[in-house]
Amino acid sequence: MSIFSIATSGLSAASLRVSVAASNIANVNTTGPLPVSGGSSTSAGAGSSGISPTFPAAYVPLRVDQVSQSSGSTPGGTVATVSAVSPSYTAQSDPSASFANQDGLVAAPNVDLAGEFVELATAKYSFIANAKVIQAYAETTESLLDIKT
Repeated sequence: MSIFSIATSGLSAASLRVSVAASNIANVNTTGPLPVSGGSSTSAGAGSSGISPTFPAAYVPLRVDQVSQSSGSTPGGTVATVSAVSPSYTAQSDPSASFANQDGLVAAPNVDLAGEFVELATAKYSFIANAKVIQAYAETTESLLDIKT
């Protein structure tokens, strides 16, 4: 694997980290009804059993898992994949919400804002470092190919 492809895989991973963190931050207040557990609906009354499906579910926060990439015997680069955070929601009190259960609880995304801002900072510096590697690679290649008489 070449230096260029290793650095570009790092750029892609950093870009994905920024995108996921921004999405989580933007949707931190997107609540929804608490999911019904199992087949029992003890918290919902007989007349409210059809209300829950009409409201959109709470935002499901995402996370980026980044692992080292290896192709055959030549390791190099990185691969980033997106998966859902587990558990994806926490119960939050909001009795004014039309989809709140009888206890006034709604499902709020399980987003750690401080952690998301750390992800943004980490992705920023990772992007800068990989861009510098590409820049150094380009300058080195140019000086090697620069034949003067």
